[in-house]
Amino acid sequence: MTGGDMTFELAVFDMAGTTVHDPDLVVQALGDALAAAGCTPSVTELRALMGYTKPAAIRSVLAAHDLGAEAAQVARVHEDFVQRMLACYRSHDDVRPMAGAEETFAWLRHRGIKVALNTAFSEDIAECLIARFGWRQRGLIDAAISADRVAQGRPAPDMIRALMAQCGVSESARVIKVGDTEVDIREGRAAACGQVIAVTTGAYTRAQLLAHQPDAVLDSLQELPGLLVRLGQPSAA
Repeated sequence: MTGGDMTFELAVFDMAGTTVHDPDLVVQALGDALAAAGCTPSVTELRALMGYTKPAAIRSVLAAHDLGAEAAQVARVHEDFVQRMLACYRSHDDVRPMAGAEETFAWLRHRGIKVALNTAFSEDIAECLIARFGWRQRGLIDAAISADRVAQGRPAPDMIRALMAQCGVSESARVIKVGDTEVDIREGRAAACGQVIAVTTGAYTRAQLLAHQPDAVLDSLQELPGLLVRLGQPSAA
């Protein structure tokens, strides 16, 4: 979408690696939960699955290591992962809003663009972070959804469509999707978002992101306002 075509009404941001600073804590917790089940994938293998629902990632790794990925086993490993993440995200000093995230949220909302979060985490982990940062109480976000609240997680467009409904946005061309993984880009395309923007602050490098053809790759969320201004959006000062 180019400036003047249509005004953006909603920006949908991923959480870990995009709006939440996470120094590989998700990878570590996922690896530890899998190791407890007798599976030892590489960090590279786990990083490639960031952005996917965690049960899907666990199922994929267990199957790749010929360890059986029946539902009960996946559920056990996922519950272990969730407990590790909750303990970490409630108190770890390195878990904090990504540089520029809160300022960007405020900038967008001041210009009439609603801000929403979506994540491959389950709702309990997502809400733990949102509560810790006070993003709802401080009026920085309008909506949030997690992969376990929709029929299909990424790369399906279900989460974005649910957020559009919550925020009263009817046209996907008015939506900006921002994330740090290949599957974030695919999700934005599946939802036909007007702009699909990748950031290098998470699991993927610039080269890895460019291979999936986002509309732009940013090194920081602080670059997003400038990009939107160059696109002629938003029109409000």
